[in-house]
Amino acid sequence: MRRYEQIYILRPSLSEDEINDIVENTNQIIQGENGSIISNDKWGMKRLAYPIKKELQGYYVFCDFASTPAAVSEMERKFRIDDSVLKYLTVKIADSITEEGISAAQTEAESKAKIFDDETGSAENEAESPDSMETKEAITVQADTVEDSE
Repeated sequence: MRRYEQIYILRPSLSEDEINDIVENTNQIIQGENGSIISNDKWGMKRLAYPIKKELQGYYVFCDFASTPAAVSEMERKFRIDDSVLKYLTVKIADSITEEGISAAQTEAESKAKIFDDETGSAENEAESPDSMETKEAITVQADTVEDSE
C-alpha cells in the first residue's frame, strides 16, 4: 500500500447530503481496495483563486489515506465523470506504508485535530471571559494615557 493525500473541490450549489454522499463514495472506494483512511477533513466553502467551470466558490475536502494505485485510479475516473467535482489533486506521500505506520498516522491526525479543537474552543472562551475583558480595558486605558501625554 501507498500513502496519498487528496484534495477535491465540489460545486458550491451541492447540499450537505450530496457532499456527504460524494465523500462516502470516495471512502468506500478506498476501503474496497483494503485501504485505510488516515484523516478526512471537510474544509468547507472557500473562494477560488480563479473561476473553475464558471464557479467562483467551491467546497474543499481533504483526505489522507493509504491504499493501492488501483483505488486512486478508480476515484479519479469517477471524479472525471462527476459534474459535481470541479477539480481534484492526488499526491503520493510515501511509496509504502505498514499497518503500524497507518495506526501511528491516524493517532497523529486525531491528536492534531484535538489540539486544533482545543485551541479554537479556548480562544472562544478567552474572548468571553471577564479576565480577558479586564486586560482589553487595561490596554485601552494605557493607549489613551500614551496619547494624552503626547
